[in-house]
Amino acid sequence: MEKKVSLWQIFAVFAKIGAFTIGGGYAMIPIIQDEMARRGWISEDELPDIVALSQSAPGVMAVNISIFAGYRLRGVKGSIAATLGSITPSFFFILAIAMLFTSFKDNPYVIKAFKGIRPVVISLIAVPMVNMARKCCKTWWAWTLAIASLLLVAFLNVSPIYIILCVLVTAFGYTYIKEKWKR
Repeated sequence: MEKKVSLWQIFAVFAKIGAFTIGGGYAMIPIIQDEMARRGWISEDELPDIVALSQSAPGVMAVNISIFAGYRLRGVKGSIAATLGSITPSFFFILAIAMLFTSFKDNPYVIKAFKGIRPVVISLIAVPMVNMARKCCKTWWAWTLAIASLLLVAFLNVSPIYIILCVLVTAFGYTYIKEKWKR
C-alpha cells in the first residue's frame, strides 16, 4: 500500500459494496475483490486470506470481511469505516422493506422478482469459491479434500465442524508419524 487511503474513501467503497450486494458475505467477495484490486488496495493473493479470517471469526461474514479489509487499509479506524460503510445501506434497505413489504409481500411481481434474483445470488457465491479453490488447491490431494468436503456437506449434510476436526486430527497424525520416522 503506497498511499494512505482516507477513511471516507473506505466508507464510500464499502457503502457501494453493501448497497449493491444481494446474498450476504460470499456474494460480496467478487465485488470486494474488484473494487479493492482496481484501486490497488490489496493484491489478488491477499483476498483469500481475508476471506479465511472472516470465515473463522464469529459473526456475520459480510461484516467480518469489512473489518479485516478495513483493518488492512487503515487499522482500527479503517475497520470501523469499512464496517459502517458495508452495513449502512443494508440497514436502510431493511428498514424501508420492513415498512413497505407487508403491503407488497403477496404481490405476484414481488414474488417473481425474488425468485429471479436467486440464480444470480448463487452465481455470485459460486464464482469466488471456484476462483479461491483454483488458487488454493495446488495438489491433487488438496483438490480431493476440497471436493470430498463439498460432497459431504452438500449431499450428506455432514457438519463442516466434523470435517475440520477430522482433517486436523489427520494432519497432526501425519505430521507426528512423519517426524517420528525422521528420527
